[in-house]
Amino acid sequence: MLDLNIEDARWEALGLEALAEKAAGAVLLCLGVDDDEVELSVLGCNDARIADLNAEFRGKPTPTNVLSWPAEERGAEIEGEMPEPPEADAFGAIELGDIAIAYETCAREAEAAGKTLEAHATHLLVHGILHLLGFDHERDRDATLMEGLETEILGKMGIEDPYCQDK
Repeated sequence: MLDLNIEDARWEALGLEALAEKAAGAVLLCLGVDDDEVELSVLGCNDARIADLNAEFRGKPTPTNVLSWPAEERGAEIEGEMPEPPEADAFGAIELGDIAIAYETCAREAEAAGKTLEAHATHLLVHGILHLLGFDHERDRDATLMEGLETEILGKMGIEDPYCQDK
C-alpha cells in the first residue's frame, strides 16, 4: 500500500511511515475505499527539496508544507460535490499518486500553531491524500467539503480541528 521514501532522517525519527499509514487508513475508511488495493507514495523531505519540486511543478520556487500529484484527475465537476471514487485497474490496484512533505515547514507551522509535530504532519498527510482522491479547496464549497472531511477524519484520530482558531 505505502511506498515511503525518506530523504530527511528527521522524518524517520518522527515515525513518518506510521503516521502516513494511519492517515491513509483513516481517510480511506471514511470514504469507503478498500485500503488493501490502494497504492500511495510518500516522500519525507526537507525545505530545499520541496522548494525544488514546488518550482518544477507549480512555478513557485519556495518551500511549502505538502505537495500532491494525483495519479488521475478525480475532481468533481460541480462545486461542493463529492469526487468520483477511485476504481481499481485491471490488476486490482488503485493508484492514488504521490505526496511530498517538508520537515522544516511542517515543524515551523506546528510550533506557530501550538500543535505537536505529529498532529500537524498527520493533518498535512490527510490533506494530501484527500487531494489525491480529487478533493480541493479552489472553490468555496469544495473547500468547505474538504475541510469538513479533514476535521471529521482527524477527530476520529483524536486530533483537534485544525481549522478551529479557539484554544
